[in-house]
Amino acid sequence: MKKTLFLTGYPGFLASYLIRQLIQDHRHSISHIYLLVLANEKGKAQTEINYYVKKAALPKDFFTLIVGDITKESLAIDELNQKKLQNNVTHVFHLAAIYDLAVPKKIAQLVNVHGTKCVNDWVQSLPHLERYIYFSTAYVSGKREGRIYEHELEKGQTFRNHYEQTKFEAEVLVEKRKPYVPTTIIRPGIVKGHSKTGETIKFDGLYFMLHFYDKLKHLPMLPYMKAKKPPEGNFVSSDYVLKATSFLAMNPIGEGKTYHLTDPNPYNTDELQKMIAELYIGRTPKGTIPVSFVKLWLSFSPIRKWLKVEEEAMDYFTIHSSYDSSQAQADLKEANIDCPDLQETLHPMIDFYRKYKDDRSKHIDIQ
Repeated sequence: MKKTLFLTGYPGFLASYLIRQLIQDHRHSISHIYLLVLANEKGKAQTEINYYVKKAALPKDFFTLIVGDITKESLAIDELNQKKLQNNVTHVFHLAAIYDLAVPKKIAQLVNVHGTKCVNDWVQSLPHLERYIYFSTAYVSGKREGRIYEHELEKGQTFRNHYEQTKFEAEVLVEKRKPYVPTTIIRPGIVKGHSKTGETIKFDGLYFMLHFYDKLKHLPMLPYMKAKKPPEGNFVSSDYVLKATSFLAMNPIGEGKTYHLTDPNPYNTDELQKMIAELYIGRTPKGTIPVSFVKLWLSFSPIRKWLKVEEEAMDYFTIHSSYDSSQAQADLKEANIDCPDLQETLHPMIDFYRKYKDDRSKHIDIQ
């Protein structure tokens, strides 16, 4: 029986690229894809879908854009479309969220927590549902240190920012529905561009380090940003996350499980700084500057905007967490999907950054 998919979060980065991966992997078993879009993004979404349909030689009616809002009851979907969805949808992918580390609490609560509650309620009303795939983050672990396991969630942790806290609260809500809804929870590390092409639609996460070196490359000495002991930096290429999600979401092996799509062999922040500085500006950092001092610097808005680096990013240089991904690795072995070594992906990442670093649409808005 063919599958009918429904995705939130379009035309965002993950949703946009996930539909391509799903079609590449499961084209002959998918009958239709519904994409939930906000009213003010329908035009952009339609343009992108039209382009992709033509490029991929898909039927013109393969996609349907549904105007709605995850923060409203029944997702604010009109009655006619509700009936179509109720009669057809087999797989729901909930990707819509605010991913910004500096997101204000009120907005994060509305979208990440209340929005997920609304999606949970709606999903439970679908009579033909075969799988609910929820996109969380490995960083629901918050400030916990040591080894973090995939089966763990509520451990009394505190959080570095409202993004982490609200994604944790949202995942708690999804976890409570697991006995009633066939669910797969995906917890990626910090996602970067494609491992081979470097392609991405926004420069955040690991790209903050490139912004930093781009602005400070003329300093006589380029120091390491250091805490007492360098923690792991868990960065994963988007194509790994997409391939893994496509397989785990559609295969029976993924039902009822939570997966860390994290790097099983991550580099620490000192190693990352050295590799990126040498590849991007041909210099090896020397000496050190405390992370606390850099964070103080970034507490001033003009400096943040000039460097294009969020103050909250510095908090990821101070927490010593290690993400176990044993369940993900075991289940992905069947599909021969492995997380690529980050070092091998840095050349295309940096080449793409050089080419597009002046493209303002790829930069997040730093306040």
